[in-house]
Amino acid sequence: MDISFLFSAFQEVHVMAPDAGVVFCSLLAIALLVLSGFASGSEIAFFSLSPTDLNELDGDKNPSDKAIEMLRDDSERTLATILITNNFVNVTIIMLCNYVFAHLVDFGRAYWLQFVCITILLTFLLLLFGEIMPKIMARQNPLRFCRRMASFVLLMRKLFWPLESMLMHSGVLAEKVMQRQSDHVLSVDDLEQALELTDKEEIKEEKSMLQGIIRFGDETVKEVMTSRQDVVDLDIKSTFDEVLKCVIDNNYSRIPVYQNNSDNIRGVLYIKDLLPHLNKQKTFRWQSLIRPPYFVPETKKIDDLLREFQDNKVHIAIVVDEFGGTSGIVTLEDILEEIVGEINDEYDEEEKTFVRLNKNSYVFEGKTLLSDFVRILEIDDDEFDEVAGEADTLAGMLLEIKGDFPKVHEVMTFKNYSFEVLQIEERRISKVKVVINNHNPQ
Repeated sequence: MDISFLFSAFQEVHVMAPDAGVVFCSLLAIALLVLSGFASGSEIAFFSLSPTDLNELDGDKNPSDKAIEMLRDDSERTLATILITNNFVNVTIIMLCNYVFAHLVDFGRAYWLQFVCITILLTFLLLLFGEIMPKIMARQNPLRFCRRMASFVLLMRKLFWPLESMLMHSGVLAEKVMQRQSDHVLSVDDLEQALELTDKEEIKEEKSMLQGIIRFGDETVKEVMTSRQDVVDLDIKSTFDEVLKCVIDNNYSRIPVYQNNSDNIRGVLYIKDLLPHLNKQKTFRWQSLIRPPYFVPETKKIDDLLREFQDNKVHIAIVVDEFGGTSGIVTLEDILEEIVGEINDEYDEEEKTFVRLNKNSYVFEGKTLLSDFVRILEIDDDEFDEVAGEADTLAGMLLEIKGDFPKVHEVMTFKNYSFEVLQIEERRISKVKVVINNHNPQ
């Protein structure tokens, strides 16, 4: 690389004797550099006072403390004062240094060299002595720094009051314009990306809850409902004794009531309505206590259903498919669990839908939701998208893979996963053994 032009440029540089104007401007620039440092330190000190520092302030006895309290009460104007002072001083320093260099050093025709030297020198001086060092000193003891600088900031506040007022009004106007333009700027995708970057164990529960909120708007009733096969219900022709036995055996607070078959839901029996009548005779017509059912389609979004539950003051809904048949039930608790996680009351038994045999093998309930399945295995949510089809459960996915009803001990494979049907109950796949080949634990 030819650098001879650098030597030729430096050869043209000549230092001239300073005159009184150069000396005066140099001293003024140094004084202003110190002032810039005080302004930068004040910006940190006034806005980093801890609660302990604020408790130490005594405006009645200490004038400096009274000034600090006044400046903090009008924090926007205080910040404007500090920023205006700092920028005004820095611009003045740059102009003075240009004058000093122009009258102290003759760069000849190497104007570019003059620009480079001034830029490097001023950047170094302003950053080191005007920003970095003052802010470090101010942060070490912000209260002491504030007490020393309170009178100075008040003086600058009076000096720049008209300019501050103009800038503050302009800022308010700009803020209103930006608010109108930026309504709902933070999208769900933005929040989801931010959560992916969050990897701190101490906020693990909060992160899980936020992820539940993100999913909340996209989930349908079908994804959170209790399927028809797992619903505890009552025949409307049941005797009073049979009803009481069902209540005692299951400990549910609300039970759907059907007539002839589960597709014909006639209402919901609230157990609290039954309590005053526990001592009635066996012939008591408990059917008179049935409340009207609330029907919702499988495709309804759970955030919409939550609002309907609140508006209609109901806690349970009957989920129906496109043909009007009963698909299952969904409760307020099911919806809330999508955000806060599993909610167990004193009657809930610990329900575990899987057993881990070893690090690569599991036995799952067929009714396990695919969302729970991938979470337990700690794999990507879209791992089985290409074979899951419309299935929501592990059993449903196996039917999609097979394309027919499998037999007991039949093995199906997908990627590095092996699925063995262990048990079938009433044409339902109830237990599945899952083996992960070449599994690398996380």
